[in-house]
Amino acid sequence: MEKLSPEALAQVAAYFQALSEPARLRLLNLLRERRHSVGELAEATGYSAANVSRHLALLAQHGVLARETQGTSVYYSIADPAIYQLCDLVCDNLARRFERTAAQRAAFAPAVPRKRTKARA
Repeated sequence: MEKLSPEALAQVAAYFQALSEPARLRLLNLLRERRHSVGELAEATGYSAANVSRHLALLAQHGVLARETQGTSVYYSIADPAIYQLCDLVCDNLARRFERTAAQRAAFAPAVPRKRTKARA
C-alpha cells in the first residue's frame, strides 16, 4: 500500500467503506454458503427488498459479489471468496484486542473484599 497513488488509495478506502456497514456484513454472512435472491435475503434479515438491493449493488460494484438474473429474480453470490479471509483477519484482530483489554482491566480491578464477621459479645 505504501507505493500506491492517491487515486489508488481512494479506491482502497472505498472498498473498505463498502464493508463498513453492519447490514452489508450480515448479508455477506448469509451468502457464505450459497447464492440468494434479494427477496430471500430481505426475508432473512427483515430489511426491505429495496434496502437489501441497494447494499448488494454496492458490494457488487466493488467486485465482492456477482449478480445473476433469472426470470424476475436477481441472485447474488460471492465473487471474491477472499473477502471472508479479510473479514476473519479483522475479527481475529479485534478479538485479540478485546482479550488484552479485558486482561489489562482485570489486572487493575480491586480485590474482592472479604466478608466481615461480627465479633461476639
